[in-house]
Amino acid sequence: MSPTDTNWSRRDFLKAAGAAGVGSVIRPIESLAKSSDEPLVMPTRTFGKTGVKVPILAFGGSMDVQQLVLRQAIKWGVTYWDTANSYYGGNSERQIGKYLGKYPEDRNKIFLVTKSHAWTVNGMTRDLTLSLERMKTDYVDLFFVHSVKDIDELDEDIKSWSQKTKAGGKIRFFGFSTHSNMEKCMRTAATLGWIDGIMMAYNYRLMHTDQMKRAVDACAKAGIGLTAMKTQGGGSVRTTTETEMKLAGRFLEKGFTDAQAKLKAVWENPNIASICSEMPNMTILKANVAAASNRTKLSSRDLSLLRHYALETGSGYCAGCTELCESALESDVPIGDVMRYLMYYRSYGDRYRAAMHFNEIPVTIRKKMARLDYSLAEQKCPQKMAIGKLMREAVDEMTIGDSKTT
Repeated sequence: MSPTDTNWSRRDFLKAAGAAGVGSVIRPIESLAKSSDEPLVMPTRTFGKTGVKVPILAFGGSMDVQQLVLRQAIKWGVTYWDTANSYYGGNSERQIGKYLGKYPEDRNKIFLVTKSHAWTVNGMTRDLTLSLERMKTDYVDLFFVHSVKDIDELDEDIKSWSQKTKAGGKIRFFGFSTHSNMEKCMRTAATLGWIDGIMMAYNYRLMHTDQMKRAVDACAKAGIGLTAMKTQGGGSVRTTTETEMKLAGRFLEKGFTDAQAKLKAVWENPNIASICSEMPNMTILKANVAAASNRTKLSSRDLSLLRHYALETGSGYCAGCTELCESALESDVPIGDVMRYLMYYRSYGDRYRAAMHFNEIPVTIRKKMARLDYSLAEQKCPQKMAIGKLMREAVDEMTIGDSKTT
């Protein structure tokens, strides 16, 4: 039975996974190299106007960073490393520093990125100084202001700071990451003339929208290097639909997993320089490197099925347009952040990080969160998310200890 048949069932999927999955999925991973010590030529793309070529797969360091995985990443050409001052309480940067302390000769191979939540000149200086110390390096290749929601946050003082810090040799390039109101931030950044790079959520759910297409095109024309994150399109609600099983079965028969297919969908756009992916273990690193090095392209039918699945499950995915939903509330409640934490909790299975971030929200806001009327916010949500239900579930699932909110 073909996985595209309408009566494709769970039993059919499991049969295909058992019969075809082992051979077709493991084979490209093993074919990377006969030995893990053999070099691999990782595809690269030019990062905007910088002229620097970066691997199309970047190592995301917001989860636990393992030394053996870092070492293998270098061998397989995953030399774009992304971290932040705040990741795992600084342990992500410390692990990179431990690696560079042992293998200092690898520093020149690595396109090293870190971020600051400070949003002030003094705060960014403090964070950068600490980041350099932790990572045992004199400079970072790209410095991001982290999680920008409004481009006005990047004022003239920050522009001046970026230029002076570049001149001082501590950073080579400057930009920002964004999870909320991404398209507006990207389009406006394209008019500024001093932004070198942007990291934004970009996946099979978002890539087809007119707003995202215009934002990516504007950045490409302005020479801004783009790094895609959240490329698996995981949402605040876990889904298991017939379409999802069709997709998984179809991709298994073609020789890769649905996770690898979602990476390939992003690489279809040549304006995306790299995908930043969390790779906390060797299994995920191997699978992602296999996807990056495999030249098999998705067919138009594959992309169409992914798009159909995105539409079918859209109500479980927050697209980050928080200026719509959050402005409909009387209280200052970070709906977008909470939806992202639910994604960590449910789709990523990273309950520690989700709960840690959620409980950083002031308890007074979390108390309001469980009782608010979200009906207007739900009316404005293009994704038709059940925002009220999800916010109450977030409070119930992620509140730690005795800090009850009801």
